Amino acid sequence: MANTPDRVRVRLSEISPRAYEHPADRGALVALRSLRGFDEVFKRMSGLFNERALRLMFLSGAVRVGPTQFPHLYDYVRDAAYVLDLDEVPELYVQMNPKPNAMAIGSQKPFIVMTTGLFDLLEAEEQRFVIGHEVGHILSGHAVYRTMLLALIQLAARVAWIPLGYIGLRAIVAALEEWYRKSELSCDRAGLLACQDPDAAKRALMKLAGGSKLVEMNPDAFLEQAREYESGGDARDSFLKLLSLMGTTHPFAVVRLAQLHRWIEDGSYRRIIDGDYPRRASDRDAKVGEEARNAANSYKESWERSEDPLLGTLRDVAGSAASAGGKIFDSVADRWRGGPRRDEGANGSS
Repeated sequence: MANTPDRVRVRLSEISPRAYEHPADRGALVALRSLRGFDEVFKRMSGLFNERALRLMFLSGAVRVGPTQFPHLYDYVRDAAYVLDLDEVPELYVQMNPKPNAMAIGSQKPFIVMTTGLFDLLEAEEQRFVIGHEVGHILSGHAVYRTMLLALIQLAARVAWIPLGYIGLRAIVAALEEWYRKSELSCDRAGLLACQDPDAAKRALMKLAGGSKLVEMNPDAFLEQAREYESGGDARDSFLKLLSLMGTTHPFAVVRLAQLHRWIEDGSYRRIIDGDYPRRASDRDAKVGEEARNAANSYKESWERSEDPLLGTLRDVAGSAASAGGKIFDSVADRWRGGPRRDEGANGSS
């Protein structure tokens, strides 16, 4: 069956995932992609998570979406792959589980799983948003790096009795969890690009917070909650916010909606739909240092919007770190690559 959409949506031909990735997510991914051999190391680590066994588990215990099983979901995943110009349409499984959830699994041949809890919670266009979100994870290659996080969490649990070893691993895990949360913000944008319905995307995020009674909720009031949360209170509230994020891999729903709303309002979504976005052919030219600076600046900008007293003390630090971090990342990446190739001219072009 041809992979064509059910209605007219803008196809984002050859779109690079850098177009929708959050600066903190994009900075980490560009750095990892630029290090020769790093992807291969991570893919080998993903062997700790037996992809083949996982697929067999869902093949035997869930329903594989297709032309005769959940055919509308089958259309949605085909449409998302078409719009985001994914080479291969991923398999989608519906799993009996009352907890609303969806995930993209695997690195060699990724597939998507949606629980019945999420399926029953969402209407058609909201389901499109969620499926587009998961296709975004696949396009960005998040699954490989998430596997590393899972492996380190398991390792940290095993060495918890060794104080220094555990502290060191927990610091790494905390950094990866922060990246994981930013990758979720990235893929909310991918989900919106796939469904091309901002209201549906916002409804889906509201339902994740408050359930199916959408008539009882209001997007403007929900955004006001986000502003109240981001503004903070006193230093005690700031500390409690940090504690609440420990061990979490997803941002809170109110934060996700506020971030997506801000991305729409600043014109980024419309520019991409209008065709102004980086193509995959330019990925190899992405500069690690520039992305590191963008990541640091994104944190600084979010802190400047906040009235949180703890974050206020970090603003100047982030500004200087943006420049210094960029230079460090550029240097490390050049060394990992082994310097300029002999066949490159003075301007670096081949």
